[in-house]
Amino acid sequence: MVRYRRKIVFTNLKKSFPEKSPEEIKIIARKFYHHLSDLGIETLKFSHMTEKEINDRIKLNNLEIFEEYYQRGKSAILLGMHHNNWEWGLYFQHEIKAQFLVVYDPVRNNKVLEQFLLNSRERFGAKSVVVNHSVRTALALNQAERPSVLLLLADQTSPASSQLWTTFLNQETALFAGPMKIAVKTNQPVLFFHIRKVGRSRYEAFIYKLIENPSEVEPVEIMMAYVRKMEEIIRSEPEYWLWSHRRWKHKRPANIELHEREAKTIKH
Repeated sequence: MVRYRRKIVFTNLKKSFPEKSPEEIKIIARKFYHHLSDLGIETLKFSHMTEKEINDRIKLNNLEIFEEYYQRGKSAILLGMHHNNWEWGLYFQHEIKAQFLVVYDPVRNNKVLEQFLLNSRERFGAKSVVVNHSVRTALALNQAERPSVLLLLADQTSPASSQLWTTFLNQETALFAGPMKIAVKTNQPVLFFHIRKVGRSRYEAFIYKLIENPSEVEPVEIMMAYVRKMEEIIRSEPEYWLWSHRRWKHKRPANIELHEREAKTIKH
């Protein structure tokens, strides 16, 4: 595990934190690999843990936000990230009344792993939605009587054709436009999901409000708010993000605008 995608991990860390010394980068990388080992074991364990065992290891916070929207008959978009144990964090689906949907990108060349993850995620009532169908599914559910919560972990590699670029962790970064499109078309509130490590195999999950009324902001601000929140968390706990992913393999075409991520323009 300690050699897994070592070149990608170190390249990503060096470019994301140019202010850090080689020794500091090594320390973060070492902690990351230690966490990655734990993550693999925890993911396997989750499929057969009892509810009591899960409740002993995960504290869920801010669930009243889901209840607030459910009582108002509103669906919501929930944006997350591959930080700490995001798989365990999905347990909060067990505690909410809305239909819970998880958007996923099929695992290439490993259908056994894909089915294992789908079974684990759907264990407590969630439904899985292939990423290419996420916008269509969200629009259909927006017309349904039962409110829904659509979770997207949109922090990994976006398509090379992406028209939405900004600066993230010191690098020009392509973003998924799906969450923005769904929010604009449905005016569903956009929430942020974060799970924090409080001990070995022990976590706390938090829900935050990002954009209450998407119709009141410029569409791009939806994704910029997401990027700002992610970077804030990653900079505070860099060892727990998934650095082994080739997040920056695409280069921005010269004709594509680089959005200012700090801007927040309100529509008039």
